[in-house]
Amino acid sequence: MTIPGQAETAPIVLVVDDEPEMRLLVGVFLKRGGFDVVGEAEDGPQALVRFNELDPPQVPSVVPLDNRMPGLTGLEVAEQMLAQHPSQVIVLFSAHLDDAVKAKARAIGIAACASKMQVSRLPEIVRGLLPQE
Repeated sequence: MTIPGQAETAPIVLVVDDEPEMRLLVGVFLKRGGFDVVGEAEDGPQALVRFNELDPPQVPSVVPLDNRMPGLTGLEVAEQMLAQHPSQVIVLFSAHLDDAVKAKARAIGIAACASKMQVSRLPEIVRGLLPQE
């Protein structure tokens, strides 16, 4: 709920994917969906650096995170992010989501898994994971 006279703040997003075109596409859909994309990372180690740069003041509301990347996998990155911020909302967003990956994602606390084929639905998926105000 927004208090009259007070601006509603957009959910903050850190996009992590090793493919520049996919980072751009995810950013476009999320911005159109009312999200504030405040950072990007192209691999696992860079994702952790960017994530730590946003803490404080702006811990991301959500992190769409590719799984297959150089350096560290998305699952490895998520484990480290969740160790710092257990309530961090992470969407494992990958073209390679088999049952084993999904089970591991659930086990470490990732909020949702989504196929890259669902990129246009990402704002809707993410909104459903965020606390309602």
